[in-house]
Amino acid sequence: MSIDLSLDRIRRLSEHLPYSRPTIHIAGTNGKGSVSAIIGSILSAAGLSVGRFNSPHLVSICDCITLDGRPVDAETYKDVRTEVESANATHDTRLSNFELLTLTALHVFEHARVDVAVIEVGMGGRLDATNVIADDCILVSALAAVDLDHQAFLGDTVEQIAREKAGIARRGRPLVLGAQKHSTVEATVRNVAAAAGAPLLVALPARERAWNEEIDGEHWVPLLFPLHGAHQLENLGLAMTVISAVRERKPEWHITPRAVAEGVRSTVWPGRLSFHSIDVDGNKLVVLVDGAHNPASAETLAQFVTDNLLGSCEGAGQVTINYILALSHSPPKTPMQTLSALLPPRAPSGVQVDVNVALLPFTQPDGMPWVKHTPPEEMEKVVTELLPGADVYVSTKPQPEALREALQWVAQKGGPVILAGSLYLVADFYRIAIL
Repeated sequence: MSIDLSLDRIRRLSEHLPYSRPTIHIAGTNGKGSVSAIIGSILSAAGLSVGRFNSPHLVSICDCITLDGRPVDAETYKDVRTEVESANATHDTRLSNFELLTLTALHVFEHARVDVAVIEVGMGGRLDATNVIADDCILVSALAAVDLDHQAFLGDTVEQIAREKAGIARRGRPLVLGAQKHSTVEATVRNVAAAAGAPLLVALPARERAWNEEIDGEHWVPLLFPLHGAHQLENLGLAMTVISAVRERKPEWHITPRAVAEGVRSTVWPGRLSFHSIDVDGNKLVVLVDGAHNPASAETLAQFVTDNLLGSCEGAGQVTINYILALSHSPPKTPMQTLSALLPPRAPSGVQVDVNVALLPFTQPDGMPWVKHTPPEEMEKVVTELLPGADVYVSTKPQPEALREALQWVAQKGGPVILAGSLYLVADFYRIAIL
């Protein structure tokens, strides 16, 4: 696979499609989407009009471009996309699909005259299409957790990848660094920020605590922060530090503590540790869906399963857990690296877990011909090595048939279902079970 990682083409075309909206720019391997969702929700609660760009999309191409939390309508998307494609043809810039999508998102926001745009980097940072945004537009840049992924394009080490992702740093604009698993990331990012002339801010930690009515008022909501997983506290800490930096740069926006609290409480980010209850042939299934697609995110999912699904089973003797999995083909990342972080599940002492695993392809996402699924037969070899006693179901049928049959298969097994390995499989689930 060949991808021309250069900003030359998109810079040439962007001169003919000017963009001027105040922008928050977010990079990272894992967590950048959650951070953007939290930030966008807070800014909306403060009464600002907010555009947000995340990739890849879930169900349709329109849902990666949102205006005030709602996907751009199909007609607006089509009109702006046509405008961008016409300019691309006129100036013979030959942009890639992602470059066209990025410019479409930016010009949806420009046409809508949003108060602020929250932009998630697609891959990397320094040479990502989103980094075409002019320095004057950037309010704050942010870097979520950095880990190994897309090594073929970004580098073989965490330090090389961190250097690429920190390449969104802009002179005179704060770069906020989120919590990191790898200790070498901070020093690398400090060097990049210093060279760019960007002040580096290290995100403050967010910690869970009991409700205090004297501080928090009457306990009238079941959850103050609706995103699941301990890692989301790290994402919350990064988002809150970004908001603090934005408040300093834009005091006229009046982002009050009440708006911050309401925005955090109202955050929605589907497909990431999201629980759903569905009916399959009269059987009620509880399905946990998560777009975990690399070893780091798979480890986060595995820890959540241990703490929240299996942690309460101590003394239960024997329990059943079901997985429905699909993976992208993304060398040098291997199925073994991702699946070994997830399987076998780690159960409390004295608990035996019966594991059933369904392995599927996913639907080819629109406009992303480079995305390929790992053949389920290849995944089966890895699963049987990791779980010699597991019951494994393999399907090579197209979606949605493959997923419907897999759900029927696990419904007969009993127990919770974890659907993961690719956000594209999560999208398939939403198409048949939610929409």
